[in-house]
Amino acid sequence: MESSFRRTLADDGGATIIVAGEVDFSNADELADCVRAAVAEWSPSVVRVDLGAASFIDSSGLGALIEGYRAAGEVGAAFLVVSPSPSFRRVLDVTGLCEFFGLSFDNETASRTQATGA
Repeated sequence: MESSFRRTLADDGGATIIVAGEVDFSNADELADCVRAAVAEWSPSVVRVDLGAASFIDSSGLGALIEGYRAAGEVGAAFLVVSPSPSFRRVLDVTGLCEFFGLSFDNETASRTQATGA
C-alpha cells in the first residue's frame, strides 16, 4: 500500500507533511513517524501538516498531530496545520486544537483574502 503521507523541505527551511486520504487507527502511527523523521532529518524551523487532500481524520489521527506537535517542539520548531477542510476545521475547533495547531480565524481570513485578492 502506498503511503498517504509525503514530506518535503522548503527553501525557507520549513518541513511540510502532505496528508492524502484517510488518517485513522491503521495509519496514524505512520503520520507521527513521518513528522518525527522530518524533524530528526531536517531540524526545520517550522513543520506544516497540510490537510488539503485529506478525506477523513479520527481521534487516532488527532493523536498523531499532537505527537507531531511535541516532536516539533523538542527542536524549537513551530507546528502548524494548514488547509483543513471546513469539516476538519470544525473537529479541531470543537476539540480545542485550532489555536494549538496555529489555526486562528484571523490567520485563515487573511490567507483567503491574499489568495483570492478580495
